[in-house]
Order: sequence, then structure tokens, then C-alpha cells
Amino acid sequence: MDNNAVDTNSAQYVVVDLGMEHYGIDISYVDNIIRMQKITRVPKAQNYYNGVINLRGEIVPVMSLRKKFELDDDVFTDKSRIIILKPENELIGIIVDSVKEVVVLSDDDKEKVNSDGKTDHNKYISDVGKMETGLVSLLNINAIMTEE
Repeated sequence: MDNNAVDTNSAQYVVVDLGMEHYGIDISYVDNIIRMQKITRVPKAQNYYNGVINLRGEIVPVMSLRKKFELDDDVFTDKSRIIILKPENELIGIIVDSVKEVVVLSDDDKEKVNSDGKTDHNKYISDVGKMETGLVSLLNINAIMTEE
């Protein structure tokens, strides 16, 4: 058996930072990870949409996860990245403070999160993953993409 084969009960996650928190994004949703670039503002968009970027000729909306989660405003550094997600056939970018690593988590490494409904951004978390370096909140990409 191939030692590099990923167990069917495990998945790969891109670990990103927002402030002091670590979040995991299922790699199957990730189309690309790019450096920050000029974002063109779009009038009358929700406050958590920073605007759009031109990615190889395609117009991609870019969302601030910090604003969506009602955290402090984005502070762009040389580590800031836009993660291009492709949840269905539509590209969308999300801004993160930095990209840390890719980890493989098995079902045994994950625990479901019970949202109490009080903390708004808890509804965007599906599970908590246990890594060697600590815990990572696994994002529910479909909940993040859904408009309230």
C-alpha cells in the first residue's frame, strides 16, 4: 500500500491565521492561494466584502473573514493572503492574515462543535481539529458563503 495515500476517513486542511486564532479550510475547496493585491471596491456590497479582484481575467469577489466574524479590521502585511475558494462553480476570495501549513486530520482528530447561537462566528465552524501544535477551528465554507 502507498504510504502517501490519504486515509478515506481523513482530509487535508489549509491552516490559516486570523488574529490569534487558527482556522482550517478543507483543501478540496481551495482553488488557489495568492498574495494580496489591489481590491476594487464595489458600491452597496455587504460590509464584509472588500470588493473584487481580477484573477487571470476572471472577476472574483473578495470577502474579509475578519469583518464576517466581526473581529478587528484587516491589517495587511507581507504575510496576508487571499485564498481563492471554489465551493461550487463560483470563485470567491477570502482574506486571511497568513497561511501556516497543510495538515491531515482523521475523523478521530476532529470533534463537532455545538453552536449556542450566541457567538455569531461559531456558526461558521463545523469542527475543532487536534493538531500536534494545538487546536484548529475547521471552517464550514458553505455557511460562510451563505448570505444572511
